Amino acid sequence: MNLKSAQYLVSSPDYMQCPAPDRPEYAFIGRSNVGKSSLINMLCNNDKLAKTSAAPGKTQLINHFTITNTTGEQWFLVDLPGYGFAKTSLSSRRRWEQMIENYLRKRENLTMVFVLIDSRHSPQKIDLEFLDKLRKWDVPFSIVFTKTDKENQRTVSKNVKTFFEVMKKTWQFLPQHFVTSAVKKQGRDKILAFIEELNTEQKG
Repeated sequence: MNLKSAQYLVSSPDYMQCPAPDRPEYAFIGRSNVGKSSLINMLCNNDKLAKTSAAPGKTQLINHFTITNTTGEQWFLVDLPGYGFAKTSLSSRRRWEQMIENYLRKRENLTMVFVLIDSRHSPQKIDLEFLDKLRKWDVPFSIVFTKTDKENQRTVSKNVKTFFEVMKKTWQFLPQHFVTSAVKKQGRDKILAFIEELNTEQKG
């Protein structure tokens, strides 16, 4: 898939105020500081599209971007607030969690959720718990391992393998996954090809 343009559209405080669900939608979510904005910018070939921040937890709304392919097809890319650590009050965190849950469960054109996992770490309980929530809510998802350039490949491979070994204990089927580096643009073509495949399926 070749992209013609990627433009910020709108930020919404809840799913009911999101744009009309008239095209396929792909949401990106992960623990705070997992490299979500960098990955989105890399996919869209635009370093200034999603705001990157040194302070985790900056994304607080549902952020929509309109993506146009060179064929003229359009789809939505959505940047969701991170889960887990963020220096905010408990009430703010609960509000975010409810906003995210409502969006994931009720957004009718949501085609796929890409859950970002930091490849530098061994499996984290918070990530595994979030995947369990998606299963319970019957939300389709894929896993994107990020920041592979910041660790040696042996460690990355070991962490990815271990993550799936842990999942196998409670999951019958393992999801599609991608290994990425925003710096090296690793994984870009594979993720965009996967989205293109899903877009074609949506057209039926």
